[in-house]
Amino acid sequence: MDNVTVKIINKSHHCVPQYSTADSAGMDVRANLSHPIVLDPLERVLVPTGLFIELPSGFECQLRPRSGLALKHGISLVNTPGTIDADYRGEIGVILINLSNKPFTINDGERICQMVVTRYSHVSWEETTDISDTQRGDGGFGHTGVK
Repeated sequence: MDNVTVKIINKSHHCVPQYSTADSAGMDVRANLSHPIVLDPLERVLVPTGLFIELPSGFECQLRPRSGLALKHGISLVNTPGTIDADYRGEIGVILINLSNKPFTINDGERICQMVVTRYSHVSWEETTDISDTQRGDGGFGHTGVK
């Protein structure tokens, strides 16, 4: 496990993102709202967090749904995982969607997603006319069945 220091400006009145347990991969991120937002079924909304970060070069931040909100209320992220690049300096916003058949109220300070900071690689493409074969080959999208 890497330990990395990330600069953060917190313009909300909530704590900075935090890990719930010592082995958590994701940190809880909270909504920064002046009033509650009612999210109707199949509606999406950009939720502000009041957070601004400066990631070191070679790192990205991913925003992922919270499993409890997804299971209990059908709340997810539209672009999961949402990616924050190391050179982005704007406020972190979270695009939530209500996939349930009931309205859901987002309150100020509510934990709305998980944030994971991780390293990434840049790829150099090598164009070719042939790639190696494997046992799987081009089988995909459930080709091994449901056993």
